[in-house]
Amino acid sequence: MLRKYLLIFFVSMVPLIELRGGVTMAVGMDLNYFTSLIVCVIGNMLPVPIIYFFARKVLLWGADKKYIGKFFSYCLEKGEKGGQKLVATAGRGGLFVALMLFVGIPLPGTGAWTGTLAASFLNMGIKSTALSVSLGVVIAGIIMGVVSTGVFSVLGF
Repeated sequence: MLRKYLLIFFVSMVPLIELRGGVTMAVGMDLNYFTSLIVCVIGNMLPVPIIYFFARKVLLWGADKKYIGKFFSYCLEKGEKGGQKLVATAGRGGLFVALMLFVGIPLPGTGAWTGTLAASFLNMGIKSTALSVSLGVVIAGIIMGVVSTGVFSVLGF
C-alpha cells in the first residue's frame, strides 16, 4: 500500500503529468481518494519553490547552449506566454485568481510547473504564487478525481 502512495507521490512531481496523472492512477488503483489527493497535492507542490527561484535562471543560462538551447528556449517562451496570458486575462490585480484558475483547469500545459514559471516571470512573489498554485492544484485534483471516478465506473473498473 505504501508503495502505491509513493508511486502517485512521485508521479505528481513529474512535469506535464503532475497531479492529474497521480490522481488518475490513484483512482485506477482503488486507493482512498482523499488520502491520495493529499499525497498528490504535496507531491505536485514540492517542486514549486525550486521552480520559482531557480527554473528561470537555469532556462536563461541554457537557452543559448548547443544541445539544450531549443528546449530551454521553448520553456522560456511557454513561461512568458503563460505570464502574458494571465496578465491579459486578469490584469495585474486579478493575477492571484487567474493563476489559481490557470493551474486548476486540468489541461495539458496548465499545471503547477507552468503556472509557477509564469508567476516567476511576473514577479508575483513566492507566498502569493505558492498559495494560488496550491489552491489551483487542489481544484485540479478534485476535477480529476471526479472525472477519473466517472470514467473508471463507466468502464466497469
